[in-house]
Amino acid sequence: MKLILDFLPIVIFFLVYKWAPELILLLEPYLSADSAALFREMPLILATIVLIPATVIQVAYLRISTGKIEKMHLITLGLLIVLGGATVILQDKTFIMWKPTVVNWLFAAAFLGSQWFTSKSLLQRMMDQAIQLPEIVWTRLNYAWVAFFVVSGLANLYVAYQFSEEIWVDFKLFGLLGLTVLFIIGQSLFLYRYMNHEEQ
Repeated sequence: MKLILDFLPIVIFFLVYKWAPELILLLEPYLSADSAALFREMPLILATIVLIPATVIQVAYLRISTGKIEKMHLITLGLLIVLGGATVILQDKTFIMWKPTVVNWLFAAAFLGSQWFTSKSLLQRMMDQAIQLPEIVWTRLNYAWVAFFVVSGLANLYVAYQFSEEIWVDFKLFGLLGLTVLFIIGQSLFLYRYMNHEEQ
């Protein structure tokens, strides 16, 4: 459920981009001629305009429903406002295309920094109430997350610069979600095998 909620703004971004022609026709009476022409030429800007408030609503809902906001969501929202805002104002898709990479690399740096400079890694702080593991296992898992974030960021840039805008939008939803699901499954299998070994 949490994973679905985390990706919901991206789903909205994807749908707005794909249905941009229909949405523009629907909104045309309320748009200036210049705005309608811009959205037809650059549907990514329309999708970005919708993505920003959708993410604000997501964060607000999490705050109301759980009583707290994770730093991950605040960082993502802040970068979206800055980079998404730059895309809209400057009419340059580069900023929003870089946003997944910047987010992933910031998380990689945070996980790596916590491993090197604090007594507990970020991963251990998040999970040690649910599961007890030896320090070496926490270290391996934390480095695995660092590698995952770095690879995800590189994959986003590769698709953004080597393929069409439409393929990048598809990758932003299906590719990054698929990578995340595969990595979580791999981590679960690793933990399952380890815990079975400990029980035996």
